[in-house]
Amino acid sequence: MTLIRPTAETAGASGPPRRPAAGRAVALLVLVAVAALIPLLGPRPALDGTGEAAAPGVGGIALLRAALFAALCVPVGELFAARLARLVPGAPLEHAPRSWAPSAAAVGFLAALGLASVVATGNLLPHHLSDMDVGGLYQSRDGKLALLEVNGFLAAGLCALSRRPAAQVWPLAAVVLAEALRAHPAPEHGPLVGSGLTLVHVTCAALWTGGLLHVLRMLRTWRAASEAAEAAEPTGTAETAASADAAGAALLGLYARVAAVLFAALAATGAWSALRRMPPGTVLDQLTATSYGRTLLAKLVLVAAVAVLALLARLRLRRAADRLSACVPARAEVVALGLVVAVSGLLTALPLPIRWS
Repeated sequence: MTLIRPTAETAGASGPPRRPAAGRAVALLVLVAVAALIPLLGPRPALDGTGEAAAPGVGGIALLRAALFAALCVPVGELFAARLARLVPGAPLEHAPRSWAPSAAAVGFLAALGLASVVATGNLLPHHLSDMDVGGLYQSRDGKLALLEVNGFLAAGLCALSRRPAAQVWPLAAVVLAEALRAHPAPEHGPLVGSGLTLVHVTCAALWTGGLLHVLRMLRTWRAASEAAEAAEPTGTAETAASADAAGAALLGLYARVAAVLFAALAATGAWSALRRMPPGTVLDQLTATSYGRTLLAKLVLVAAVAVLALLARLRLRRAADRLSACVPARAEVVALGLVVAVSGLLTALPLPIRWS
């Protein structure tokens, strides 16, 4: 079942429906995947030829961090998209997709638990339970932050299963705060500035990625509900289907306007954070000579592709006869954002770049 229905512009009387936007989106994603191949294959290709040494188990740590970021995006996006839907007149709010928040909280809990075990082993992958000093987690800053993330996902899962799922915003906020503080330890120059930038960056990324995913799920659910009503009672349901489509297009348009602000905040905080790690005079060299720079470059390519897909969806929302055809590039955008999350997980596990003077 699909949200996109052929129109006179995409389906002719003598031929099957054509999806030019889908073809362009697939081609763009293939190019992006090729550009991002090195970091996506893992830390070893990114480190090759740089003279840098990665910590043991960096691949597993990158995977755990990517899982943690993805688990954060899903519930944050659900809360965000549900809030936007309540602002759309005539939206069929009684038809909501099944929440993925409990499952995401379970994934986040396991990922955070794995990362806490790494901290308890002295930032090494544990091979036996005896390798871990669980009590030592309470004695160090990194250990306390790791435990805060574990407890945050546990509390978020319990809230998601309760009668007030909106309450999970507080434990999720605690997880974001812990991640921002973890990324900028006290010995770093200006740690509070770095933590503030990361806090805004991670929050905007979770709203953008998770919000788009849930918006698309809501549109599919609304359309499925209208089609089910039409099948059960064909008379007088054309207006119901049209109303569901109009509400879906309005929701997607509302999300697009907010996403533009989120993208601006992401770009500003990301650029500022990169310049704090790589001074302006060394950026070009470090983008190709360090593993951090190479992975950051791949992330920039992916984000640029996401921006193009978002622009494509926005143009279709404004100009296409069927405004819901904007879902085609929007789906491709979700895939590209998933790749950005994966690269971000790898980026946090690689050695930090050298601050050349």
